[in-house]
Amino acid sequence: MRDLPNFDVLIVGGGIHGVGVAQASAAAGFQVALLEQSSLAAGTSSKSSKLIHGGLRYLESFELMIRLAPSLVTRKDFFIPIYADSSRRPWKVHAGLSLYSLLAGFRSHVRYSTVAPDLWKSLDGLSTDGLEVVFRYPDAQTDDLLLTESVMRSAQSLGATLFCPADFCRAVRDKDGWQVEYQFENTTAFCHAGVIVNAAGPWANQVLQHLAPQQPAFAVEMVQGTHLELPGKVKHGCYYLEVPSDQRAVFVMPWRDHTLLGTTEHVYHGDPAKVRPLDQEQDYLLDLYQKSFPVRDITVLKAWSGLRVLPTGGNAFSRSRETQLPADNERQPRVVSIFGGKLTGYRATAQKVLNKLLRTLPRQQPIARTDELKLS
Repeated sequence: MRDLPNFDVLIVGGGIHGVGVAQASAAAGFQVALLEQSSLAAGTSSKSSKLIHGGLRYLESFELMIRLAPSLVTRKDFFIPIYADSSRRPWKVHAGLSLYSLLAGFRSHVRYSTVAPDLWKSLDGLSTDGLEVVFRYPDAQTDDLLLTESVMRSAQSLGATLFCPADFCRAVRDKDGWQVEYQFENTTAFCHAGVIVNAAGPWANQVLQHLAPQQPAFAVEMVQGTHLELPGKVKHGCYYLEVPSDQRAVFVMPWRDHTLLGTTEHVYHGDPAKVRPLDQEQDYLLDLYQKSFPVRDITVLKAWSGLRVLPTGGNAFSRSRETQLPADNERQPRVVSIFGGKLTGYRATAQKVLNKLLRTLPRQQPIARTDELKLS
């Protein structure tokens, strides 16, 4: 064992949560390695709705990301059109936005307003038939892939090691942690790790099966979400639309030189690597888009699907989005898994994971603070 590379923290999975843990652990002074099977953010983290939500639960993270990553996070106006057949009545949306502003201290970047009716026709071709009111509130958008890559570069600048592409094969428990086997550059390689962080997203339960002793699977389901890229670019901001049939929220937003439309939610069974957009998902999104923006082009330029990992049971849209962090031993964990979570909260999730790891690993001298590290 003395001849093997030794890491305090080994992370499996190079999505936003994996790289966030790499950054936080390296900043805390630990020797860190990350194994990614294909490329950074190849799974869910590059197939999100590209939004940095500034809701109350995420307000601190939202403000921090605006400060730390000004070239990656862009403020946008968000519009909520309320029609005669919308389930959410204007008074209810008004009350919700007012409460948000109040609890957020009426800060300038959380204040909302309404759009004057004489300006409705300028909103990127938004339908005005039956339109009662349009609310406007501030939020932000990012490039999720570039954000993930930037966080990993930050971790590497602090000493973290990235193995990519690298396949995690198995890990065997010993008295000091784990003996780990993985494939890298067409060669079987080995290392030792004090703790393992399982950040493999849709593959996380598969990773648990390759530990000895094997860890029990966590009760989750994979929920497929599809996005469509359409011609033209909505120029005034992002739109929060309601699907009349099920009251789900769908976003229409600018994305590079095009328009991004999404997302859907369907329970997915199968190989995470084989998830693909379904015809019914495309129809579902385009029906709403054509109803809401009748003069815009509905030619599909690209379509892609990602997988969210959500607690088992219930309607996909109404399930909890709380991040779950099960460990093999809560008092002194040697493996911590990450299930679920949002792009906005990656730093908070990383800190929670690190707090768990500190129950096992001896504290080191920190070399940086992640809330001070600029991302570009």
